[in-house]
Amino acid sequence: MSGAESPPDEFGQIARLFRPLTRGAPEALDLLDDAAVIPSRPGFDLVVTKDALVAGVHFQPGEPPGRTAQRLLRANLSDLAAKGAEPYGYFLMTAWPADFGWAQREAFAEGLRADGEAFNLCLLGGDTVSIKGPLTLSMTLLGWTPSGAMVRRAGAQVGDLVMVSGAIGDGWLDWGVAAGQLDRRWLGADHRLPNPRLDLREPLRRLATSAADVSDGLIADAGHIARASKVGLRLDLDRMPISDAAAAWLATQADPAGARLRLATGGDDYELVLTAPPAAAQALGLPVIGEVVAGEGVEVRFAGARLDPGPGGWRHA
Repeated sequence: MSGAESPPDEFGQIARLFRPLTRGAPEALDLLDDAAVIPSRPGFDLVVTKDALVAGVHFQPGEPPGRTAQRLLRANLSDLAAKGAEPYGYFLMTAWPADFGWAQREAFAEGLRADGEAFNLCLLGGDTVSIKGPLTLSMTLLGWTPSGAMVRRAGAQVGDLVMVSGAIGDGWLDWGVAAGQLDRRWLGADHRLPNPRLDLREPLRRLATSAADVSDGLIADAGHIARASKVGLRLDLDRMPISDAAAAWLATQADPAGARLRLATGGDDYELVLTAPPAAAQALGLPVIGEVVAGEGVEVRFAGARLDPGPGGWRHA
């Protein structure tokens, strides 16, 4: 269709963009009602998470609409991954600015269609409105865990080891490249398309004592675990795994401690930070970056010296 085509009204948009995303799920009622019906699942708990994206705050305004849609869905899936949950379905809110035309809205829906199939998810309902401000999106995602098995932030025990599921810092590097603040040679994996660690959900439920996804920054999200568990976490940034792109950027920095700290506080990595007893940590086989200690907060070290992490990551006003 032509990019100059005017969008249909709200109900036309629902029919053409969003009804196909239900993938025929009976719970969605063809998006003809003001609610969905979620059946019970005996022996399971329903896990609910919600996230939002705003253009210019969480992604660059010129990002392809399909990529933005996938980023929104995958960021929510990362929250479910940290809970050890099996994804089920989602509710969507779109607030379109006037310059976000029909072709862009179609591309946004196509991104959701592709990831809906990839992650076996269906749209269950939501709302669409027009606004004068920037593109604003919100998603509520539902998942299932066996009753009582959800992995919480509150659960870390003194003596546990602290692990991460993968490289930290590429989210900050990619944001800097996209914003024109860093050279493109530092662009690592396409981190604006997060890879939610759903592959870890069953090992997490069996072995982890606590977990959080790394969206605000490794140190900030480790702090969420410390606060919820009423313990202290000691992190060693020497042991923090990084990508080849991050290692190349680090090699150009005069202050390696400060550079490591920047990677550890940048956020948007969508890996998991978790705790487990030593034997369980060995079974998980993930990089160990610290330990749980008595006390509170997060102590950060590099080359044996303590660092001041500041707020530790992203904080909304």
